[in-house]
Amino acid sequence: MRQEFQSRPELDEALALLPLDEPFAPFALPVSEQPQVSVVVPVHGKLAYTLACLRSLARHGAQAPFEVIVVDDASPDASAATLAQVGGLQLLRNAANLGFIGSCNAGAAAARGEFLLFLNNDTQVTPGWLDALLRCFAERADCGIAGSRLVYPDGRLQEAGGLVFADGSCWTTGRFEPRDVPLFRCRREADYVSGASLLIRRELFRRAGGFDARYAPAYYEDADLAFAVRRLGLRVYYEPASTAIHCEGISAGTDLDRGMKRHQRPNQAKFVDKWAAELAAQPPAGTPLERAIHWRRRGRVLVVDAMTPEPARDSGSLRLCAILRLLDEQGWSTAFLPDDGRASPAEIDALGALGCEVLCKPWVADLPRWLREHGSELHAVILCRHTVAGQYAGLVRRHAPQAKLLFDTVDLHFLRERRAAELGGSAVMARQAEAARRSELALIEQADVSFVVSPHEQSLLARLLPQARVELLSNIHDVHGCRQPHAGRRDLVFIGGYGHPPNSDAVRWIAGEILPKLREALPDIRVHVLGDMPDTARHELATPGLEFHGRVAELAPWLDRCLATLAPLRFGAGVKGKINMSMSHGVPVVATTIAVEGMQLADGVNVLVADDAAAFVEAVLRLQRDETLWQQLSARGLDNVQQHFSAAAAAAALHRVLD
Repeated sequence: MRQEFQSRPELDEALALLPLDEPFAPFALPVSEQPQVSVVVPVHGKLAYTLACLRSLARHGAQAPFEVIVVDDASPDASAATLAQVGGLQLLRNAANLGFIGSCNAGAAAARGEFLLFLNNDTQVTPGWLDALLRCFAERADCGIAGSRLVYPDGRLQEAGGLVFADGSCWTTGRFEPRDVPLFRCRREADYVSGASLLIRRELFRRAGGFDARYAPAYYEDADLAFAVRRLGLRVYYEPASTAIHCEGISAGTDLDRGMKRHQRPNQAKFVDKWAAELAAQPPAGTPLERAIHWRRRGRVLVVDAMTPEPARDSGSLRLCAILRLLDEQGWSTAFLPDDGRASPAEIDALGALGCEVLCKPWVADLPRWLREHGSELHAVILCRHTVAGQYAGLVRRHAPQAKLLFDTVDLHFLRERRAAELGGSAVMARQAEAARRSELALIEQADVSFVVSPHEQSLLARLLPQARVELLSNIHDVHGCRQPHAGRRDLVFIGGYGHPPNSDAVRWIAGEILPKLREALPDIRVHVLGDMPDTARHELATPGLEFHGRVAELAPWLDRCLATLAPLRFGAGVKGKINMSMSHGVPVVATTIAVEGMQLADGVNVLVADDAAAFVEAVLRLQRDETLWQQLSARGLDNVQQHFSAAAAAAALHRVLD
């Protein structure tokens, strides 16, 4: 109530709404001979709003081809005559007033697109609105309906998907909240989404029976359609990446006893009568909203890591994002908390697309406070890395005693640090490695289950802690396949950020020894380093043929052109994402014995192993001269990723632990 009635500007300037008082001049909408989407806009008067809606469609368009169908429902004003002057518009005119349901069904009958997008005339769309809804269908095979995030002109959230309670009453999630709250930036299954901006396949709309005429002229038709789609085995998703500004009340008013709104109460009774069996499984009226939002989920899983994952930054981030995606697919409601408290808007939205809420500042102050408030809701907590898990394992046991405590080692830090100490002959590093060993082993004993990424580490822990439950949850990669033949490929690639000590040592080895020897045999060969690299290191390691490109948006163009990738790691632990990534694109890898440890790889079968500079030179020359060898390594590398580092293998591990 406080948010609804407090004073605030009428318009949020960041939304860039089009004015309603702009004098009419003919304009044109995008047209397509083969539209993928048919946008259906029912109108009954309110011409100024309709024109603003259509201008927003013309202004922002979409990558997908679409057509616009306006159904004039016997408007009492000059809507039909004016709209006839808008180019590219298909205008249908009802001889008598059919209401929202009749007009939408008439528009759907005239549509040519694969998809139908029902859009209220008192909305304005924003950049990317339509493509985001289509992306939801592309990324969720079970998507039957996708609906936009609806915001008021003053910038507050109007709807982030709808809730239906057991008595048939409904609530629009997030109403009056700030629109950028992370909870409402998550793609999420909803009970229904508003017909103000709703996307559905045309064939599915037909199979579901369209908008049910028993609710004519309007109200409950969108909730009814959602229940019909679920009955057909599909789901309804709220898509926060699609934003529409909705002037709620303009088209129908707000008084439940007058105008169109008077149909809301009687239609609730019809809805309850039709869906009595399904409503029995809905949350009871009065259920707290946060619990109702997660009603369709199996339970809540909290994941904590040092910082927000960014897949382009490191392989650990790529793996964690894949884990979050699998948890969502398995029906868990997930939340991620970065220990440093930071997450950029882009990172919040990226995890939101995986169905994951980001618990970061300023919305969440710290993990202890959040656990005190929400610990009782958790099914499991995954703490990543011993530096993070060591801080919070006790707090989880105290505030979420019912939750499974899962420790994700990411890799065994003590093993990597001990090897670095041995390589550098450093007593200080050896003491740090021993401290890490004590910390990690204590956490593995304390946790219900610990995850490691390689069979080597699993075997090591079986000897050190035979009573502990240790599961293999390795890197997770899509298999992209080899897209370019051996002919025409040249140069080498190293993938990895300089901030990771094994990577910085590897780049130094490349610059100081491996590349100079390579260029003695192949004077024109270059090594392209892809990953974060400080300017000081660039200058220090400047070497003929060594090119630093920093972090790149896409690895595929580089992997499609290179002869091979290098993994000259002299210490480390776990499995190496740089090797997985290369092999997932069918690119052969030349790597050290340490680099291939625990990756089920064999020299000459699916990788070439080299432990000194001369061996790296020999391996590269073999790959350049022997196309048959190159092809064999390419094919067998792809098989290795499919067999050992697929989503299916990781999903099975998560099922074993969480089910």
